[in-house]
Amino acid sequence: MAKNSDNFYICNICNTQYKKWSGICNSCNSWNTIIENTNNQNNFQILKQSNKKYPTIEFANLSEEIINKKRLLSNINEFDRAIGGGLVIGSAILLGGDPGIGKSTLIMQVISKLSNSNQCYYISGEESVDQLKGRALRLNVNFTNLHIASNNFLNSIIETLKNIKKIDILVIDSIQTVYLEEVNSIAGSVSQVKACANELINFCKKQNIILILIGHVTREGQIAGPKMLEHMVDCVLYFEGERNNYFRILRAVKNRFGASDEIGVFEMSEQGLQEIDNPSLLFLSDTEHLVSGSSIFPALEGSRPILVEIQSLLMNTSFASPKRSTVGADLNRLSMIMAVLEARYNFIYNNKDVYLNIIGGLKITEPAADLAICASLISALKNMPINKETIFIGEISLSGQIRNVFNLEKRLKEAKRLGFNFAYIPKISQKLKQSFKTDIIKYKEVSNIFELIKLIT
Repeated sequence: MAKNSDNFYICNICNTQYKKWSGICNSCNSWNTIIENTNNQNNFQILKQSNKKYPTIEFANLSEEIINKKRLLSNINEFDRAIGGGLVIGSAILLGGDPGIGKSTLIMQVISKLSNSNQCYYISGEESVDQLKGRALRLNVNFTNLHIASNNFLNSIIETLKNIKKIDILVIDSIQTVYLEEVNSIAGSVSQVKACANELINFCKKQNIILILIGHVTREGQIAGPKMLEHMVDCVLYFEGERNNYFRILRAVKNRFGASDEIGVFEMSEQGLQEIDNPSLLFLSDTEHLVSGSSIFPALEGSRPILVEIQSLLMNTSFASPKRSTVGADLNRLSMIMAVLEARYNFIYNNKDVYLNIIGGLKITEPAADLAICASLISALKNMPINKETIFIGEISLSGQIRNVFNLEKRLKEAKRLGFNFAYIPKISQKLKQSFKTDIIKYKEVSNIFELIKLIT
């Protein structure tokens, strides 16, 4: 039988149309998202021919009073900080992270705190009820209003939830394991993840329920499934860390109700995740003697300044192309700083392998770390240690000039609180000096790298 020539294929991510099926969409580069559209009529013609009446929408005026949505505090300060000050009622939250990193442990601890005064429901598609109970006992969580179940059939989940009188918080662990009968594909596929998330979000929005979706990430570190999933929810959190490291970082990358760059720091223990009150102590080495190639930088993660140690190591190489390696820092940024030092100040790095490391596993992307990286490279090349009570703040331009950075005063206050007594900072403009508190910490203004070289060597 001949195939209908009016049929076409469409990408369910970006809606690009194709005459024949393909494994990858050329528009959005997504795999296995192109499906056959068997409808041989134009969508606009269908709407035109339909006599069905649809409900109208209502417009609001910007002059009307804003109703602030209520937040629920978990009393886990690091979680509440990362989420923007608590869970907003009726919001949808997506938590992603590597398998085994501690996502389920974190959420169970959070909802156990919230279950003191809220009805919390935890549905797992990965673990049995006995396994969930075992984890809850190990974490010593509160069972008062915490209800658990094991199921991955969304039709049954929605039907069951409709019959429950009151639900304040709903957790689905994980969204990749849930499947919808109407979608003709396996659980975890792009179409299943998108359809299941859409059904859950619509249901919870109508009922004013806080929805927490737990999801796995791909090898590239992105949440598995369609990118649209992150657009559908109100808040996207990533739980980061290494399996061989006890420390975990909860990072908000999207938040419609708060800052999108806040972090929370935890330590994994036998009793679950413990809050870290002073994260700066994690990212500073505790060595007593001075070591060359080490400098301190007050990074800004959201509204929180965290002091980190930057280490550089140089080794002679016999190869034509020396190695450049970074852990926690941008490799392109390192290459640019070395190029400025070689071109402007005759520092030679083209015959050495260069290794740059941020202590503790924190990732630094802001340009304000340039001066600290530069000081670390100079110290390593000259084999001259830097005073361990000194910090460096500033962005470096291609001309070698030191540019100003945001929240300089806040960074200096944090350094002073942790016992640092001197700072190298960019030249402060006259306008900024009027409001800048000069008695926070002793500092030296440097306008270019040449001035820094004279001061530290």
